[in-house]
Amino acid sequence: MSYEQSILIPPYGGELVDLLVPAEQTDELREYASRLPSIQLTQRQMCDLELLAVGAFSPLDRFMDHEDHQSVVETMRLQNGQLFPIPITLPVEPDTAIHLGQQVALRSQKNELLAIMTIEDIYEWDREMVAEKVFGTLDERHPLVAEMSTWGKLNISGELRVIQLPTHYDFKDLRLKPAETRARLETFNRANVVAFQTRNPLHRVHEELTKRAADEVDGVLLLHPVVGMTKPGDVDHFTRVRTYKTLAQNYYDPNRILLSLLPLAMRMGGPREAVWHAIIRRNYGANHLIVGRDHAGPGKDSQGQPFYGPYDAQELVQAQVEELGVTVVPFRELVYMTEEERYEEVTKVPANATTAKLSGTQVREEFLNNGRRLPGWFTRPEVAEILSDSYPPRHRQGVCIWFTGLSGSGKSTTAEVLRVMLLEHGRQLTLLDGDVVRTHLSKGLGFSKDDRDTNIKRIGYVAAEIVRHGGVVICAAISPYRATRNFVRNMIGSENFVEIFVDTPLEVCEERDTKGLYARARRGEIKDFTGIDDPYEPPLDPEIALSTVGRTPEHNAAIILEYLIDCGFVKNI
Repeated sequence: MSYEQSILIPPYGGELVDLLVPAEQTDELREYASRLPSIQLTQRQMCDLELLAVGAFSPLDRFMDHEDHQSVVETMRLQNGQLFPIPITLPVEPDTAIHLGQQVALRSQKNELLAIMTIEDIYEWDREMVAEKVFGTLDERHPLVAEMSTWGKLNISGELRVIQLPTHYDFKDLRLKPAETRARLETFNRANVVAFQTRNPLHRVHEELTKRAADEVDGVLLLHPVVGMTKPGDVDHFTRVRTYKTLAQNYYDPNRILLSLLPLAMRMGGPREAVWHAIIRRNYGANHLIVGRDHAGPGKDSQGQPFYGPYDAQELVQAQVEELGVTVVPFRELVYMTEEERYEEVTKVPANATTAKLSGTQVREEFLNNGRRLPGWFTRPEVAEILSDSYPPRHRQGVCIWFTGLSGSGKSTTAEVLRVMLLEHGRQLTLLDGDVVRTHLSKGLGFSKDDRDTNIKRIGYVAAEIVRHGGVVICAAISPYRATRNFVRNMIGSENFVEIFVDTPLEVCEERDTKGLYARARRGEIKDFTGIDDPYEPPLDPEIALSTVGRTPEHNAAIILEYLIDCGFVKNI
């Protein structure tokens, strides 16, 4: 069926881009690609490539070239004037294989061949400009601002021939491409489609809201959860999709809902991201989008303030509705009327009515973190059971305790005392000391900025895996660069990351230096020594700042332990 014959809104730009090469060409291209230099894509780049290939980012048919990139960053529009708010780029480090006209094989993290790119543009990009103009902040507590510090210095662009999409072994029946989603939506015989963007489990209030939205436009609900990359620390997509399936099968009219998964790498870009989500959902066939409060917001900045206003996203999308062709459905605040056992909009609740509601903080801290089952009025019992199975109480969750400070500040000594105290309180743990890690995990690395960053990212990766599996990990490393520490924080998730700044003055560290390293650095015998000829960037807003002058390691470890008990990560005994 052509788009002219379809009852659904046409794709953004009129046609769905399709970059997948015909099946009969793949064997020849695979053989050809084996002789080309390769670029191994990150998880984010793989998500972007997949959605470019299937047309979710239509009208884009490639990673952005310099002119489109600059135009999007500065004006939210492609060079041709078409609205597009988020830069979609392929950053790489300079390399001899990166030159104009060169063809390169794009491969997955497991070295699977995905595509062949012909490099037609190479350009430098300005990280600070992108952060400020696209995300409105240079604060590295913003997950993507922190991540961008690790991206390559060059962006490349050019024709893409996609040989295969990244392999997914989970929920295959729900991973519908835009064309497949549109074909399914056509069978409902309703012109209006309301998309719901979600990266969280659905509770009764979301269920009620989505049903009302579909009813109001006499349409179909496209329940379209993100299963690519979301905010660090979010509930994993395996758990979330199980809740979506249960709700769709048991609590929605099967003639009014389509559940389809979106392998999107979110940017947590607030207002601009909301406009991007509208474009993507139009390509999947939706002409309405539910836009929530603080839509795609990354949480709070280093000063404890939200990065974006609660309604900034709704307002920006609303201002572009005519061009987008996608109507905003605002996320109305609903409360549960206990006597009538139903949900109602806050503005329509009688003054004397008894109501109930739970905030996200209450859900985590009062229920999930304490191992309490969520009440039936708030969430369906099947969802509560899935969350209970997948979300252990706080004292069984993983946490990373990250010590940072100058060499000789007392990190390792305090970390060792804390290790014993945590064992005494019944928590098993791993201690990753910077000096020990360098003899094993990071053997061979030097002390250049790149090597130091690599060392900290390796420690962070191991720590993130330990935390993800419910373990406690203590990391004690100088970790001098603020951006890298924030990168690790975002990899692990802020709610399970405790930054400990061991704030010992440089002169005290020098006095304690039994190895004579500072003296050698002062004489120029050691180059790039932190605190002497290489900077140490202290944390701007650590969870705990410790002084080791006039305080014993036991005293400081007790302060940390009390904090962990207060947070619920450790049971008091």
